[in-house]
Amino acid sequence: MIPVSSTTDSKRPVPTNSSNLPPAHAWWQPAVIAASCCWVGRLWPAPGTWGSAFGLVAAAAVSASGLSWPLEAGFWLLVNLAGVPICSLAARQLGGLKDPSVVVLDEAAAMPLVLLAVAPEARTWLTLLAAFGLFRLFDITKLPPCRRLERLPEGLGIMADDWAAAAYAAAILAVVSPLLL
Repeated sequence: MIPVSSTTDSKRPVPTNSSNLPPAHAWWQPAVIAASCCWVGRLWPAPGTWGSAFGLVAAAAVSASGLSWPLEAGFWLLVNLAGVPICSLAARQLGGLKDPSVVVLDEAAAMPLVLLAVAPEARTWLTLLAAFGLFRLFDITKLPPCRRLERLPEGLGIMADDWAAAAYAAAILAVVSPLLL
């Protein structure tokens, strides 16, 4: 049995014994670099929160670029779909864990989906903060069907629970965002 420590990002135990860590060369694999969002997933505590923050900054940058809503939605759809094979490969390269804590592409890619519930011109700093908080709340609490979605195979399981968390957060944000203007 692998000794693990608990983490505030409840879904992924972290190995505590250095012999259980992936080989050093794994960190330089392109899939691992992408899935860890350029090693943001190695930040502690709470790598999932750091990954969500990475996604929030990316979403704000894409939003500020002036893309129309359909193009922005299409962009994030492609990022999320590409995340499935990237996370699958990275998890294998990191020792075959089901959902390694350093893999934060799932949070980084799903976080921007929450903001699609609000028109780009209505995204104030308060809206961004609310989206972040709601997404983290639902990602950590794992309301149904999130836990079940985690059981899907490989990268699909890594990504799908975050999509469900983003859907919950987007639904709440759509209702409360007019109050945040």
